[in-house]
Amino acid sequence: MSKASTTETVKVMVRVRPMNKKELEKGSFSVTKIDNKNNSVELKCPDEKVPLKNFAYDSVYDCDSLQQDVYNECAFPLVESVIEGYNGTIFAYGQTGCGKTHTMLGVPENPDLRGIIPNCFA
Repeated sequence: MSKASTTETVKVMVRVRPMNKKELEKGSFSVTKIDNKNNSVELKCPDEKVPLKNFAYDSVYDCDSLQQDVYNECAFPLVESVIEGYNGTIFAYGQTGCGKTHTMLGVPENPDLRGIIPNCFA
């Protein structure tokens, strides 16, 4: 069996972005809690009467996750497969302002802040 046929899967990774300046100035608070052990995100409603909701993924990253860690764990194995001749796709999906550009592009000129795309080329 070829490598491609044994590893063809769709993986879903979630990254929670930090609150922006505007959100912090408004006194907003985070409603997410990351559980790295179980790869889950817990959502809590500001209304205490509403039960918590828990969602499981292949990988989860909190707002303190480093760009390089996200790349190494999510993209690097796929990039290696592409270099070996296999097909691969990475795409970011989410609402406007949720952090897609930061994760995918980051700050290309700064090795600590560059995202998945510039890290693939590096």
